[in-house]
Amino acid sequence: MSTIKSFEDLKVWKDSRVFVKEIYIIVNNFPAKENYGLTSQITRAAVSIMSNIAEGFARESNKEFIRFLIMARGSTAEVQSDLFIALDLKYINQKEFQSTYYQAENLGKQINGLIKYLKDNVKINTPKDKINDSNELYEFN
Repeated sequence: MSTIKSFEDLKVWKDSRVFVKEIYIIVNNFPAKENYGLTSQITRAAVSIMSNIAEGFARESNKEFIRFLIMARGSTAEVQSDLFIALDLKYINQKEFQSTYYQAENLGKQINGLIKYLKDNVKINTPKDKINDSNELYEFN
């Protein structure tokens, strides 16, 4: 177990960073007419996942951190929904859909695990001095 001192130490944030890059790669194949539509929507939702994890970590209490994690979890569902649109419009193929959908699902599970860990193991409304980064507590394979 290690002590988390920065959001960059969180596995879920690291995985969300990789996910954002994957989304940006996928949308490169979307038609230009989607630049201000689906492309913008799905990239903003993906960026929101990692941004909310980082912002929540920097807040003054674990209660606020949990609130931002809940927003990040919502953004994972938004990306998943947008992936269905991309699939239906044939902007991505089934393999791309499944891979990316699974990554979003995995992020949601990690976020849920971290929320549960924070609720179960850390007093709410107290400054975060330490967050335990134990794989068995919030990492899902």
